Amino acid sequence: MTRPVLYLIATAAGPTQHVDVGIRAAQAAGWDACLFLTPTAATWWADSMAELESLTGHPVRHRYTLPGQSGGLPKADAMLVAPLTTTSACKWAAGITDTVALGVPAEAVHLGVPVVAAPFWSTALGAQPAVGRAVETLRGQGVRVVFAEGEPHLPKRGGDEAGFGWGEALDEVGRAAGGGR
Repeated sequence: MTRPVLYLIATAAGPTQHVDVGIRAAQAAGWDACLFLTPTAATWWADSMAELESLTGHPVRHRYTLPGQSGGLPKADAMLVAPLTTTSACKWAAGITDTVALGVPAEAVHLGVPVVAAPFWSTALGAQPAVGRAVETLRGQGVRVVFAEGEPHLPKRGGDEAGFGWGEALDEVGRAAGGGR
């Protein structure tokens, strides 16, 4: 039996330094995890990209493919955008899909693929009016935006970034996908 496919899409927030923890948590929850990174997040893992590809068994996507190229990934059954920054939330809600990490979930939610987003940002950044509007816009499109315990966090107090709420976010993906993962 094949495992359902989860696209884990990580933006340039602190917990992305530990995205391997999220991948392992998704795999432990029964998902075949494929990883997408924003271009900035990809630079953080540039020296360890092979490690991530070995862990997932798939290429890590961080830019759009050229015309005629395949992305090399199976079709997603669900998507988790985590951690999600305020910048990426606002761009996504505005329809700015200049990175594959934003374009894939922006399209998928309108194709019926369950999409969950788990923000990681400070109360100061979250206080910007555009951020609240972006969250409501994403929710209005069908994205399940879930804040893990402790989020948003106080400025300069992101906490234990390795302890980001992967489990909470994956539980919501399981509910969104209609299963008890």
